[in-house]
Amino acid sequence: MTLIRHNRPDADVFDKRFSDILDDFFKDAVSTRQNGFTPRIDIVETETGFELEVQLPGIKKEDINVNIENNVLSVSGERKFDDKQEGKKFHRVESRFGAFNRTVQLPDNIDPESVKASYKDGILSIAIDKSEKKSSKQIKIS
Repeated sequence: MTLIRHNRPDADVFDKRFSDILDDFFKDAVSTRQNGFTPRIDIVETETGFELEVQLPGIKKEDINVNIENNVLSVSGERKFDDKQEGKKFHRVESRFGAFNRTVQLPDNIDPESVKASYKDGILSIAIDKSEKKSSKQIKIS
C-alpha cells in the first residue's frame, strides 16, 4: 500500500494573515506532542445574545462538560480511541483523540443563568442571552 501525503484544505496560506499561519503552525506542533486535540468553535453575536457551536464529532454527550464561571465559558471532555477492533489493521488515523478543553471569555453583558446547551450530529450548540444591565463602571481618577 502506498501512502500519499494529503494537504489540509484549510492550509491555503494566501488567504491567511501571517500571525494566523504562525498560530496554526504552533498549535499543530504542540497538539501532536500531547494527548488531546482542540475542537473548532464558532461564536456569533445576535441582538439578543450569543450563539456558540463547538465541533465535537464522535463524542458522546455524556463525555462533554459545559461550565460558566466569572463570564468564562469552558467546554471540556474526552474523545476515546477504540483500538481493540478485531480483524482490523489501521494504516492511518488522522482523527485526534484525547482530552480537550476550550475556554471563551464572554462579555460583561451576558446572563449566566440563561445558558442553554444542546448536542446533535457532533455539534454542541450553546445559547447565552444578553443581560439588560451592563456591569461596566466608570472609574473616577483622583
